[in-house]
Amino acid sequence: MATTDRNGTRHPDRHPRQASTLALAHALSAAERGLAVIPLSRTKLPALRSPHRPEDPPCHGECGRFGHGVYDASTDPARIRELFSAAPWATGYGIACGLPPHHLIGVDLDTKSGTNSTAALRQLALRHLFTIPPTVVVVTPSGGRHLWLTGPADVVVPNSAGRLAPGIDIRGAGGYLVGPGSRTAHGAYSTAPGTAHLAPAPCPRALLRLLLPPPRTPGPGAGAGSGAGGAHGRGLVQFVLAAHEGQRNTRLFWAACRAYEDGIGETLADALVAAAVRTGLTEREARSTIASAARMARPAE
Repeated sequence: MATTDRNGTRHPDRHPRQASTLALAHALSAAERGLAVIPLSRTKLPALRSPHRPEDPPCHGECGRFGHGVYDASTDPARIRELFSAAPWATGYGIACGLPPHHLIGVDLDTKSGTNSTAALRQLALRHLFTIPPTVVVVTPSGGRHLWLTGPADVVVPNSAGRLAPGIDIRGAGGYLVGPGSRTAHGAYSTAPGTAHLAPAPCPRALLRLLLPPPRTPGPGAGAGSGAGGAHGRGLVQFVLAAHEGQRNTRLFWAACRAYEDGIGETLADALVAAAVRTGLTEREARSTIASAARMARPAE
């Protein structure tokens, strides 16, 4: 037997239909905790294929149809049931990262890269003086682990692979984590003993700084007000000015953190706000992000 999706692709029923029912049940349970979900296939990819052709304009679900990956993610039980009904071959579910209320950040400790990612994270923690608090841990079929952390509402953590350390991938805004209870071609994902009852813990401030992208080499012409803080200040302002849509809050937060850590935060704040407004943020959004950076840069008490 096989199931045919709306695109005409046939999906062999190698697992009982019960697997899809269980995946839906786990997804609905996750949604009750405020986690937005999508159905996944046995390959861990979104179960619903895009309804668009490659030459079509980019669409993140504005068309109203399913098939936009993580942009389909929802906490609404009715919509989740519709998603799984459209993908009866789904055997798992993905949890979208970066969305309210949790603003989830996933730390993926891989075991297949030939490196000891757990030891690498431990070394980073020792070097940068942070501790991973008790939090949800999901065990993968290969023996890897996903640590669930939460981030500030006004900080956009990007996805990355191996940038933090070999074998450590980060799932941030636009990414997703395979939820516990999902079944894949290589086995099932499960919550590590003793962590299922926990809520995702806040990401340590020192680790959060490491997750944000480094600045590019500053160029000339930083704009009005960029003289505050000398050459370093001008470089931070230019870094903010170079932001594209989707990067604006991240870059502003990173630059403001560096400014406050270097003692020029108050001096540079107005110039950073002006630069952020030029990229498309409102003054209120910019000042809120800078205020968060100021709190983040203070030494832990």
